[in-house]
Amino acid sequence: MQLSTLPTSSGSLAMYLSEINHFPLLTQENEQLLARRYRSDGNLQAAHTLITSNLRFVVKVSYEYRSYGIRMADLIQEGNIGLMKAVQKFDPDKGIRLISYAVWWIRAYIQNYILKSWSLVKLGTTQAQRKLFFSLARTKREIEKLSTPGETAHDPRRIAKKLRVKPAEVMEMEQRMEGRDLSLDAPMGDDGGNTHVDFVVSKSAIQDEELGAKEEQEIVTSRVEVALSRLDQRERFIIEKRVMSDKPMTLKELGRHFGFSRERARQLEIRAKDKLKQELAVLVGDLASEGPPQARAAGA
Repeated sequence: MQLSTLPTSSGSLAMYLSEINHFPLLTQENEQLLARRYRSDGNLQAAHTLITSNLRFVVKVSYEYRSYGIRMADLIQEGNIGLMKAVQKFDPDKGIRLISYAVWWIRAYIQNYILKSWSLVKLGTTQAQRKLFFSLARTKREIEKLSTPGETAHDPRRIAKKLRVKPAEVMEMEQRMEGRDLSLDAPMGDDGGNTHVDFVVSKSAIQDEELGAKEEQEIVTSRVEVALSRLDQRERFIIEKRVMSDKPMTLKELGRHFGFSRERARQLEIRAKDKLKQELAVLVGDLASEGPPQARAAGA
């Protein structure tokens, strides 16, 4: 059997479990001999034997996480990767069995896969949050077994006390775990005629409002142009270069352009702005009396 032969369905999972049980377990002496051979010579056959003889233990650990709704085949696959990593790192001179060391790597890879698969939003960003994620369901079951009639097994305070965390942290993790991802393209209803995305409110403006805003902008622009046309040439130049420009001229540059002082340029700017405000006030009053574009269109 190749290590790449992984279960993809319930039938192939049963076949996989049957096949891995054919690999004999190693004695501690044989295990250390193979581990030293792989560590000193890089013997891949020795590593292969170490891995295949422990595949059944990966399945055993994977079954502990079956309640998270992840396919067993995927959990086993991740656990096998953790086992391979453990074989790479294993030191036979420490005097412990490979599986005693490998179980940490197996769990780490499985838990990391569950967290990544659970939601697109990161659930456990700290070690404490990751521990709480995997302890929550087990602790609830333990409390439920010990609870007497009338007691609430899912009381956040009882769970928090047992896990030595704050009740707020328990409630936050419960909310995160309950908020599973949902595809907006998933069909809704018995006929499946609609999807969730059909009911998502659009943030874009309503077409009538967008058209009305565009018309108002055009009217305001034309009125401003009319107001500017009522200024003399010098006043218009000052407004365009000092007020309407993305890179306004300084008063010193303005004075140099017309050939007078900076203070004179400031006075002319104030006068030009006052005159423009007066012209715009008249035009805005006329626009208000005419009403908004939608009202005028309805009246027409």
